[in-house]
Amino acid sequence: MKELINLKIDYAFKLIFGKEGNEAILIAFLNAALRLPQKSRIDGITIMSPELNKEYHDDKKSILDVRAVTIEGMQINIEIQLSNQYDIEKRSLYYWAEMYSRQMREGMAYKELAKAVTINILDFNYLNQTKNYHSVFHLYEDEERFQLTEALEMNFMELPKLVSKWRRREVSPWENGLVRWLLLLEGSENQEILKTLEEIAMQDPVLHQAIAAWEKSSDDPNVREAYFARRKAILDEKAAVREAELRLREAIQKGIEGRAEGKAEGKAEGKAEVAKNLLDLGMEISKIAKATGMTEDEVKVLKD
Repeated sequence: MKELINLKIDYAFKLIFGKEGNEAILIAFLNAALRLPQKSRIDGITIMSPELNKEYHDDKKSILDVRAVTIEGMQINIEIQLSNQYDIEKRSLYYWAEMYSRQMREGMAYKELAKAVTINILDFNYLNQTKNYHSVFHLYEDEERFQLTEALEMNFMELPKLVSKWRRREVSPWENGLVRWLLLLEGSENQEILKTLEEIAMQDPVLHQAIAAWEKSSDDPNVREAYFARRKAILDEKAAVREAELRLREAIQKGIEGRAEGKAEGKAEGKAEVAKNLLDLGMEISKIAKATGMTEDEVKVLKD
């Protein structure tokens, strides 16, 4: 059994889809993901620095997983998330706004601004309103449903839904390019998927290139050292969030079971206890606030 690095870890994902020299791989994935008509398919792309530099000292610095610009100027951001931190739609919209607004230069007309696209690959079920694994959002009028502009596009791709459909043979990587590329992210954990993709790669030279780059990276000792360090950090954070959710549910349940006048106090004490535990684990204040429902100022007081 091949010991391949897990492409769902953002560091590994970038090695294949966000590395200079692998532009053909990124183009193939984007053409499959964005459902572009033949005449509008992406022919060339530039992989950009993932950092959106701050304009002012107090600005929030954004680090994207993969950022690219097509020959036509389309701005693209790809993010991969292993756990639901309950802010993915706002984070995606923020990244979209950053990419879209930073195109503007002095003397530039608004009509020159190119389309910006965000792609969120999620290793969890997120949109309860649909069973589809790929959901695409634009700006539409509420009643008559006509599109206001093509400038905004947000994609959400839920891997668990896709894998379930694949197991039921409702989708096929032989017939669907996006299914093929998304299942590649599951290949290190599923030998049946990997074997199928290796067979497809005999007919798909770009997929063959991706698998070869993946195997080469997996055999590199320096890459593996960096990969395992990043994986540990992500899994530790994921475990901390899960523990916070569990403790918060327990605290709320205790508050519900208490006397009516003591409910609010019980919840507050429970949240404070969870927050203290997460501070001890070294979790960021902003993430503790999101996990507990406290304000950042309240968490800072506990830390002090």
